[in-house]
Amino acid sequence: MNKLLTGVALIILGIATGYLAQRHISDIVDSTGLIESTNMSSDQSSGEKDILYWVAPMDANYRREEPGKSPMGMDLVPVYADDGNTEDGVVKISPTVENNLGVRVSPVQIGILNRTINTVGYVNFDEEKIFHVHSRVEGWVEQLHVRSVGQTVKKGQKLFELYSPELVNAQEEFITALKSKNNILINASKSRLRFLGIGNTQIKSLEKSRTVRQRIDVYSQHDGFINELNIREGMFIKPATDILSIGQIDTVWVIAEVFELQSGWIKTEQKVDMKVGALPGIPWQGTVDYIYPVLDAKTRTLQVRVRFDNPEEQLKPNMYAQLTIHAQTDRETLFVPREAVIRSGRMDRVVKALGEGKYLSVAVKTGIESDNAIEILDGLQANEKIVTSAQFLIDSESSLTASFERMRDPVSNEMTLDMQADENPEQVWIDGEIKKVMPGHNMLTISHKPVDAWGWPSMVMDFTVQENISINHLEANSSIRFLAKKLDSGSIQIIEIDEDNSRQSMDDSQAWVKGSINTIDKEQYRLNLSHESVEVWGWPSMMMDFSVSKSIDISQLKKGQSFQFLVKKLDSGAIEIINMKQEQ
Repeated sequence: MNKLLTGVALIILGIATGYLAQRHISDIVDSTGLIESTNMSSDQSSGEKDILYWVAPMDANYRREEPGKSPMGMDLVPVYADDGNTEDGVVKISPTVENNLGVRVSPVQIGILNRTINTVGYVNFDEEKIFHVHSRVEGWVEQLHVRSVGQTVKKGQKLFELYSPELVNAQEEFITALKSKNNILINASKSRLRFLGIGNTQIKSLEKSRTVRQRIDVYSQHDGFINELNIREGMFIKPATDILSIGQIDTVWVIAEVFELQSGWIKTEQKVDMKVGALPGIPWQGTVDYIYPVLDAKTRTLQVRVRFDNPEEQLKPNMYAQLTIHAQTDRETLFVPREAVIRSGRMDRVVKALGEGKYLSVAVKTGIESDNAIEILDGLQANEKIVTSAQFLIDSESSLTASFERMRDPVSNEMTLDMQADENPEQVWIDGEIKKVMPGHNMLTISHKPVDAWGWPSMVMDFTVQENISINHLEANSSIRFLAKKLDSGSIQIIEIDEDNSRQSMDDSQAWVKGSINTIDKEQYRLNLSHESVEVWGWPSMMMDFSVSKSIDISQLKKGQSFQFLVKKLDSGAIEIINMKQEQ
């Protein structure tokens, strides 16, 4: 009983102590102003702008009405309403999102934007330093003093000894003229010997010895090496015989090819840097020596001749080289980093940084491209700030519909907005890949991506095409973006094709190659082709064998026909032709 009374007394004492402590703590808080500070914070919080929605830091398209986690497991961040912002298309991003996205900005620069052309070429002889040796008379090669191609020769070195009845007769006439002491005959005989290719030293020796030589020595007039040797001892030669040629490689030509669109940038005396795979780590500098006047009709490229000094003769003819041509210009222009420009089929855009976390996507007109910079012809001013990192996410967040569509007719703009507001729109843009083209029926078989607006999954289906749209140029296995419309009959029709965003869909294992057929092996199902260079794989122009897919009929192919071949790298390492279309 006493224990029970003691327990009750302790409980009552604890309650009384807690009540008194609460009063004391409340007095302390009131005296220090903490409650007022809390109230002020609450008032300030209530004054914050409304949260529009919550967005994933790394994907601006992932939005939710409430806080949560993104698909990557990151906390969603709020996007606030900007009551004071009246400019269309402006997006305001909190500093937290800017930091998570890694936003970087750069000023629009003004200056000289030099053009750089990267191409390939082959080392050739300097044709101004190739010297051919011919005989001016008929005769026989009695003794040959150079034995093989590549042999080094010096100026004045004996090349071969020639027996020629005509030279023997000319010597006898000269000796007879000397004996007659008739200066007119002597001079005429000397001139004839010179015209027949006998040098002054040999004429003086003949004049001194007055003995006819049956063999006349032929000497080299230049230093170099034997580039061609077309004779052997005992051969009969004529003036038309190309006996041999002597080449020099202390200077060389490199013949490069530039694309048609770049041909207007090339000028003589422009500086050129070259790298040769056979000589790694050695830089080469040369100049544009000559621009050939005719464009290649097949490759649509222009040949450019570049001269390089080669004093140690390290560069050898037919070596493969990579060249960078510096096409200088004196014109100042606006330019931005290449990564700042957002490419699309309809326009090019950049994201301007307006300050205080505000950004705006603007359309720009671009010019030439050089290394890591792109010329801006219209749309920006010097020193404006643009985004160079994470601009794609900001651009997707920007209200492009409000910013760009208002440039169009207001009526069509309202129709577009109504269409977007419609939960089941009559027209939608769809992306897909063409499986079959049926020009006779004006139809396409397309494997398309999901269409969320209509609740469609990915599938393959046939589409009719509006009569005013030509599909003759479309090809199977190419990507397509099209505007589809629901007709009253219930069918779906293509009413517009975005040509800029419809392109050949290939991965790195496939490439289109232009070439002509050399041989056809119908049993092995193989073709030997002479094909042009394949830049995406780094192939030069060459002749090689290709296997052919069994789905292609080669029974009607003929030697010499020109085609565009779609080739594919197989897992085995072989290259196979999987599609082909004949050149027109």
